[in-house]
Amino acid sequence: MRISLFAYSRRGMETAVKFLYPASQNDAEIICFAPERLAGTPFEPIPMPSVDFYGEQFERSDALIFVGAAGIAVRAIAPHVRSKLTDPAVLCIDEQGKYVIPLLSGHIGGANQLAKEIADTLSAKAVITTATDINGRFSVDSWAVRNGFIINNMTLAKEISAAILERDIPLSSSLPISTDLPAGLICGENGALGIFIGWEKRAPFTSTLRLIPPILHLGLGCRRGTSAQTIREAVDRTLGQYNIDPKAVRSAASIDLKADEPGLQEYLQSRGLSAEFYSAEKLMTVPGEFSHSDFVQHITGVDNVCERAAMIGAKQLIVPKTVFSGVTVALAAEEKEVRF
Repeated sequence: MRISLFAYSRRGMETAVKFLYPASQNDAEIICFAPERLAGTPFEPIPMPSVDFYGEQFERSDALIFVGAAGIAVRAIAPHVRSKLTDPAVLCIDEQGKYVIPLLSGHIGGANQLAKEIADTLSAKAVITTATDINGRFSVDSWAVRNGFIINNMTLAKEISAAILERDIPLSSSLPISTDLPAGLICGENGALGIFIGWEKRAPFTSTLRLIPPILHLGLGCRRGTSAQTIREAVDRTLGQYNIDPKAVRSAASIDLKADEPGLQEYLQSRGLSAEFYSAEKLMTVPGEFSHSDFVQHITGVDNVCERAAMIGAKQLIVPKTVFSGVTVALAAEEKEVRF
């Protein structure tokens, strides 16, 4: 996490230093700033005029922490606020370190959780104002971000957050749920508004908010010289056939013989997918039952590339080898439980 920290008095700087070391131990990259008259290690000077400076920190940081009056923080960030989907967490701490107040991006940006962690370090009080939190109700966007799920529709997420303050919302999941449901959720498969958790494009409710786990491994094989467009069509067709959301695909894998395939590399870059390329020897050690091809084994040294590649680091093969225009596609899922 990249944190920009601002203090405006010597007392505020003393308070900031109290949580610098614990935060840095949690792999946080912290840059500290103070007015030029107070600057000195570890505090760099705040340049004047400061509007562009605060804008740069707003863009580069995961969190901005202001040790001082809330008004200073509000004025500093006001010209740069854009969207709760992209804005960093913004917090304010009084210079005596008594209160930690999330000002922006409490849920998706993680400001509420960060406020609690800093409050614990300072023996301070985290002043949380978001409605779901203070009423002890389930916060769908906060939970999704904390657990690595992708929210498919922020408008519906807002509707859920508003409705859950008035009534319980039904939840359906294709993943196993290993804990009790939190306040605000009930198990259900129908209704006007509800939540579905899974990689499938399912909509059990009239208005369904889908929380997508990015836990699928895409195994690929292709002929030499296959174009990126052909690979894209093969993958999209397979995902559509099995009703799988593309956002659930976390990574891709193939045999090392394909590592220099221009079409495959172009496809992976266009989808923003990281990829691993394995030797035939490594693929042959993957446990499980896979479809066998004498031709593929003769060419590559392994009986099946896509299924074996998909299963490395995964638990279950959910899409067996499918073939389209010389491209083979398989998908496997990591083990995943839903915990609240």
